[in-house]
Amino acid sequence: MTTIHINTTTPKGTISRHIYGHFAEHLGQCIYGGLWVGEDSPIPNTQGIRTAALDALRRINIPNLRWPGGCFADEYHWRDGLGPRNQRRRMVNSHWGGVVEDNSFGTHEFMQLCELLDCEPYIAGNVGSGTVQEMQDWVEYLTCDGDSTLARERRANGRQAPWRLKYFGVGNENWGCGGNMTASEYATVYRRYQTYVRNYGENQIYKVACGSNDFRYEWTETLMREAGRHMHGLSLHYYTVTGTWAEKGSATHFVEQDWFTTLQKALRMDEIVRQHGAIMDKYDPEKKVGLIVDEWGTWFDVEPGTNPGFLYQQNTLRDALVAGVTLNIFNQHCDRVHMANLAQTVNVLQALLLTDGEEFLLTPTYHVFDLYKVHQDANRLETMVEGDAAYTHGDAAIPQLSVSASRATDGTVNVTLCNLAPANDVPVTLRLAGGGAAGSVSGRLVTAPTMQSHNTFAEPNQVTASSLTGLTQQEDTIVVTLPAKSVALVSIAG
Repeated sequence: MTTIHINTTTPKGTISRHIYGHFAEHLGQCIYGGLWVGEDSPIPNTQGIRTAALDALRRINIPNLRWPGGCFADEYHWRDGLGPRNQRRRMVNSHWGGVVEDNSFGTHEFMQLCELLDCEPYIAGNVGSGTVQEMQDWVEYLTCDGDSTLARERRANGRQAPWRLKYFGVGNENWGCGGNMTASEYATVYRRYQTYVRNYGENQIYKVACGSNDFRYEWTETLMREAGRHMHGLSLHYYTVTGTWAEKGSATHFVEQDWFTTLQKALRMDEIVRQHGAIMDKYDPEKKVGLIVDEWGTWFDVEPGTNPGFLYQQNTLRDALVAGVTLNIFNQHCDRVHMANLAQTVNVLQALLLTDGEEFLLTPTYHVFDLYKVHQDANRLETMVEGDAAYTHGDAAIPQLSVSASRATDGTVNVTLCNLAPANDVPVTLRLAGGGAAGSVSGRLVTAPTMQSHNTFAEPNQVTASSLTGLTQQEDTIVVTLPAKSVALVSIAG
């Protein structure tokens, strides 16, 4: 029996809702054909945005959306996306498939999307091929409430009031596709560019510097030392790649060794956050600078027959477990992790939604975000796992359970749990340390018959959420058997 002790009396910070953020790049069919279908499309839409996507994202309380990239951000020139759509500049998307980008989805369309979703826009600015002036002008165009030439231009293009823009990234992956800079080079560039990301009126921008990828700790060290006082957040990218970058493996055809390796690598997010966080602590012991994990998720080989540059992959129960484990890690590190963005929202990498023309489905990963939305802006509760059996495969072992807990504003204690073992159920006792009897208990569960289970347009409900049965309680103790290969939510009324 595994016992999880939950300290309900001493909260350990707030889990920012922005940890549950998302990412929409001009890549494959994420924007075009995914989110954006146009006002004249036969596909049901709201001001050109696919209505089914809007409804689905609202249900999970999407807190923020990152755009326009990714690597695309550092070749994107915002003026190309203004004015009549049939007159906008057509460019080659050299990063993603070599297709022609017609810029029919630009600044006004993106900000409109965020307003329809009631979420914060997170814009990535062009440092790699853009100028300081271009970045400064974009921010003024978006947020100036005065009578400047740029504000007049915005009004002439149909938007009278300035938009509220909270998050602005000064470049993306500038160690790679964003300019192949060294850390010191980028620190110098960042200090210069961020100077001109100005606040207009009451709008206050949270500036995010381009951070490291994976285990590249020296980048974080240099940025914090040379530019830390000029930033509000520092980004971090980490993808769970089961194989190699050249041969990542199939998203749907895999064996238990692949399942184990994927989860083993997903668990390394804890190490990565801890190590980068420790470096940040040296320069920022008060944790004023947030760690922004604005690209994370699984990355497999594209589906056979699809454009290799579109990064379209299916999404199985394995992806759901990666999502649950990763979000639990972010919750546990909410003192440093301010925001995160799953890559990506529709039709790209570990997507929430898949589309094909009018067809539309929710992936297993979507259902995990639906379970975990209870943690948004809740107070983190400390957990201690006693007697956790390891999940072993061959000569290697990882923890069988992943857990995080929080208390919502109405007093409900929510516990999210992942059973990583694909064949073994695990009995779990939840003990509320701090006294007082537990209120009514309910639960939800995401699981499926096989590791490879996934949703298709023909069978869109192979992996979904259902009630978690078999919960028993006695005063401050709840007992439940967590099925193999599952993600669960247990809610205990206050």
